[in-house]
This record gives sequence, structure tokens and C-alpha cells, in this order.
Amino acid sequence: MRGDERTNPLAVLAAAAMGIAIGLVVQFALSGRGSAPFVPPLSLAVMLVLIAAVLLTLGIRLRRAVLKRAGDVNPFHAVRLLATARAGQLVGGLLGGFGGGLALSLLGRSVPAPATTWVPMLVVLGGGIVLIVCAAITEHLCRVPPGDGERTEETGEEPGPAGQAAYRKP
Repeated sequence: MRGDERTNPLAVLAAAAMGIAIGLVVQFALSGRGSAPFVPPLSLAVMLVLIAAVLLTLGIRLRRAVLKRAGDVNPFHAVRLLATARAGQLVGGLLGGFGGGLALSLLGRSVPAPATTWVPMLVVLGGGIVLIVCAAITEHLCRVPPGDGERTEETGEEPGPAGQAAYRKP
């Protein structure tokens, strides 16, 4: 995969589908044993939102540094942030799907579950969606607008996001 490509939305959907499947399997296994449904802790959703906020903050700071061209922008910082944003989209899909799968398993019950059971599941689903959105925005912020990068001498191509972010005119 080239460095200047965006994360494939189908990969995020596949991660979400895997999360849904895992959530359903966990609930059906617990139900088969006669156990209570698994209720994720609210701290999971809080952590997903906090990670999303940190990603977005770092993305905005990187973007401002690139646009101002004030000071050196570390290319390794840009690449790490880009990789973290891509991973955040997959993790958000997986854990959001897991929360959705847990909640989905409750729909087939003849007796509705109390709110203390299904609300945390939906909150985790929402936290996963927030992480996906913020990570996608951060991935976009790691890119330099067209025309800001310079062509490399060897290949004649525009540099990738890390090369563009690290470029500083003398």
C-alpha cells in the first residue's frame, strides 16, 4: 500500500463486521450457558472517545505546523500519526461493531433487557463511530494540500504525506 492512499472504507466495514460477529458469538455463548449478557464497561466508550480526541488534537497541531511552515516538522511524527489514524479507524470499527453486536443480540429476546444492559452497548457503538470519524479526519489532516509539495528529483513524483509534511523550504 502506498503512503499517499487513504484507508479503504471496506477495511473499516470488514473490521466492524468482525466486531459484530464477535459480539454476537459472545452473547450467544453466554446465553447458551444460562449466564447474564455481557455488558461492556462505560470506561471502554470513554477511552474510545479520549483516543479520538487525542488523535484529532495531534492532527490539528501537525496541520498547523505544516501550513505555517514554522519550525521543522518531524517526518517520523507525521508518519506515526498517519499510521495511528489508520489503526484508529480499524479499532473503532472493530470495537464499535462489538458493541453493536452485543446490542443486536438483545433484539431477539422475548423479554426486553433493562436499560442498564443495553445502554452501555450502544455507548460503545457510539464511541467506536466517534473514533472512526476522528481518525479519518486526522488521516486527512496528515496530508498537504495540492501544490504545497515539491516533486522529487529522482522520480518526478509528488512526495507522500510524510515527505510533504517534513518538507521545509530553506
